[in-house]
Amino acid sequence: MKRRMFVGGLAGAISARNLRAECACGVAPLAVGPVSPFDAVGSRIKVTNMKTFAVLAPGAPPDRPYVFVKLETSAGLVGWGEATLEGKARAVMGCLEDFREYIIGADPIQVEHHWQSMYVHSFYRAGPVIGSAISGIDQALWDLRGKILGLPVYRLLGGPFDARGVRGYYHAGGRTREELARLRQTAESQGITCFKTGAAARTFEWIDTHQKIGAVVKHLEMLREGLGPDIDIAIDFHAKSSPTVASVIIKEIEPLNLLFVEEPCPPENVKAMARIARRTSVPIATGERLVASFGCRELIEMGVVDVIQVDINHVGGISALWKVAAMAHVSGITMAPHACEGPIGGVATLHVDAAMPNFLVQEICSGPVAGQKEKVWEEWLGFPAMRMVDGRFPLPDKPGLGFDLDEEVIKKHPFEGSRPMARLFHDDGSVAEW
Repeated sequence: MKRRMFVGGLAGAISARNLRAECACGVAPLAVGPVSPFDAVGSRIKVTNMKTFAVLAPGAPPDRPYVFVKLETSAGLVGWGEATLEGKARAVMGCLEDFREYIIGADPIQVEHHWQSMYVHSFYRAGPVIGSAISGIDQALWDLRGKILGLPVYRLLGGPFDARGVRGYYHAGGRTREELARLRQTAESQGITCFKTGAAARTFEWIDTHQKIGAVVKHLEMLREGLGPDIDIAIDFHAKSSPTVASVIIKEIEPLNLLFVEEPCPPENVKAMARIARRTSVPIATGERLVASFGCRELIEMGVVDVIQVDINHVGGISALWKVAAMAHVSGITMAPHACEGPIGGVATLHVDAAMPNFLVQEICSGPVAGQKEKVWEEWLGFPAMRMVDGRFPLPDKPGLGFDLDEEVIKKHPFEGSRPMARLFHDDGSVAEW
């Protein structure tokens, strides 16, 4: 081909794509809703409306009003998802509105196509706001997909591996030997096999005192003694510690036979996490702040951690959680998804857990005794959502995510605005992780 003909053809191709003449980095926006080459082979069902609801449930932390997504369709079916992002409810709701034209008129069966469009066509790679908005829409699309096909989502994914349900853990609140003894009795009566708790320090300095480190180690030793040798224990450092301090503490608590230590340092510092992992035999976990499978790639490729804990409400929904689990599986890494927001994301996570070959255990930010928040969830969904039976979360048997939700019920707890997450400071006034 002659150069002149090639250049002419290239110019025609660029013109055909409606690129702006003054800048080849911009494409004119679509004048209508989503255009899909799959219309001829789709379900013939279309999304006709998207609604978003922000709700602050009694008993829930004030920094996380739940953000729910409802997709309505031409077939009368509706799908629900959750896009809750701690401290950033208004931002996520705004992003959901930005995605409206991606979804209205779309065939809900083409879940992966819509995920790719929202992620790729946003151009700037997703952080927690975009990731959470995609998560809510993706969950709602999977809910619709299951309802259209008449199957629970976990069956669409190839599960369940265990008909008894999904193994889970509650958070342990015992601070004294007497409280821990009662907690152990409760665990035995309810069949609970695992708990998670914090590292028992408000903040850590970069190089901390032997006194503070000793107090943390002593508390964790008491925890193991109080719960006994047969209950698994996970410890969440919440990225409060430096690699140096984390390494010292974790080395001291190796005899406690922990299930894992979570976020011993901020997750964005992969090399620091690797340095901690090399110094201990305790399994290392992280991931709740990571978005999309791309956000986990380096951790997985480098073999830094033993457990990945991405959150279905932030990582990109069911589609992204499934991809992360598959990447982790082929690399010999297990999954323990994070879940500390609302009930829809929690239930959606169970569906993915049930089909994972490398699933370990599922978190829920609650205790063994149901509180006000859990009672509200039961009112909304019609069953004890995210409550274990014999140490496992039962799997819904209805199509989709397995519940019906009346939007008038959730409107009883109206949105009161976003609240920031906790802000902690060291004694000298500098900013501290919490």
